[in-house]
Amino acid sequence: MTVEKFVPNTALITLTPRAIAHFEKQLADKPGSLVRLSTKVSGCTGFAYVIEITDSAVEKDEVLKFSDALSIAVAEQAHDLIRNTEIDYVMEGVNGLIKYNNPNVVNACGCGESFSVG
Repeated sequence: MTVEKFVPNTALITLTPRAIAHFEKQLADKPGSLVRLSTKVSGCTGFAYVIEITDSAVEKDEVLKFSDALSIAVAEQAHDLIRNTEIDYVMEGVNGLIKYNNPNVVNACGCGESFSVG
């Protein structure tokens, strides 16, 4: 008899191929730069995602490498809010949008500006 050990999915974030291509394009003319993902207190339900292109990670960021051209630094204070989030890039009409499929969200404001976690 064998005993299976349950290991929960503890990925910090995942990116779809479309999101990887989008961010690689954003960094194409910025050698050595990376994308930084953090959160901030915002809106009517609590938090908002913040994405920025930067030259370096902040101390205690977790840096994730998605391709030779793309690394994403995730702010330490955002880890519990975004754990297991899938980031996608979608076209809605002529607009490209970053979508966050975050299983931790229990409430989001109607305009999509902010979210809260349980």
